[in-house]
Amino acid sequence: MSRRRLPRGQLLLLLALLCPPVRGDCNLPPEVRNAQPDLNGSTSFPEQSFVTYKCDEGFLKIPDKVDTVTCLENGQWSDIEEFCGRSCNVPTRLVFASLKKEYITKNFYPVGFTVEYECRPGFQRTSFSSGKSTCLQNLEWSEVDTFCKKKSCPNPGDIQNGNINITTDMLFGSQIFFSCNTGYKLLGADSSFCSVVGKTVAWSDPLPTCTEIFCPEPPEIDNGIIKGESENYVYGQSISYECDRGFILVGKSSIYCTVKNNDGEWNDMPPECKATQHVPVTRPAKKFHSTRTSTTQKEISTSDADDLIYGHTCVITLTVLLVMLVIIG
Repeated sequence: MSRRRLPRGQLLLLLALLCPPVRGDCNLPPEVRNAQPDLNGSTSFPEQSFVTYKCDEGFLKIPDKVDTVTCLENGQWSDIEEFCGRSCNVPTRLVFASLKKEYITKNFYPVGFTVEYECRPGFQRTSFSSGKSTCLQNLEWSEVDTFCKKKSCPNPGDIQNGNINITTDMLFGSQIFFSCNTGYKLLGADSSFCSVVGKTVAWSDPLPTCTEIFCPEPPEIDNGIIKGESENYVYGQSISYECDRGFILVGKSSIYCTVKNNDGEWNDMPPECKATQHVPVTRPAKKFHSTRTSTTQKEISTSDADDLIYGHTCVITLTVLLVMLVIIG
């Protein structure tokens, strides 16, 4: 057979009867609704001793209410009121509004308790909604209507030789981005946020400046000149090369200023100027064996020998022609 278990109250009463308190001491402390005393196994409590209660599960201690009893001189416990109750959790956190100051420090919200919200910085009220929420019987908070909307930052303006990219809008919390036209470099922040400034909203960073990018001096070349020189060379500007007389240009005759990683540079290497004159090739002369007629006779060169042969040939030809004319005539 299973043993019948006595209720807690009857068990405490039985212990008190079996173990009567010493004269002047207090017996078991009084029962408190929705709470239990922390006895630590004791049944008798001397004068000036105290017992603290703990709220049952699902209940919370009501702020500013006593949860302890003290054993008095007459063997009686001090008075105690009900101090445990049902409470909603912390009120719902809203993106557009926050609790008013008087509700921030509270930690007990009984059924029927109402809290009130106000617009957060960066938001402004847009409706006549109460902005209130109440702890319901199911320990849930009532829904709060959206009564605040984001504030809008002012028009940021324009960037000379640059652009502003607005990806979403210009409302509180949004971000805009800055960029420069090709050939210009950005000085300053590359983006800005619509942020709270005092009691309003404004852009977190001022507009940047777009400054022109310059190329370095163009490289000079040997035996040539640069046409179109100037004090500064900006994006897209070109220069041409020309070679001195007697030289030809090898490579591109012109190059232009371009931009890479916010730095100016020339798009190609300069050309070269190479000489056009050719050294004449001397053919080797034909050599003939010379004969000496005397120690004072000069050697006959190859060209002299050719002249002699040509002269003899001409004489023979003319003689033959004269003979033929005499016979015919």
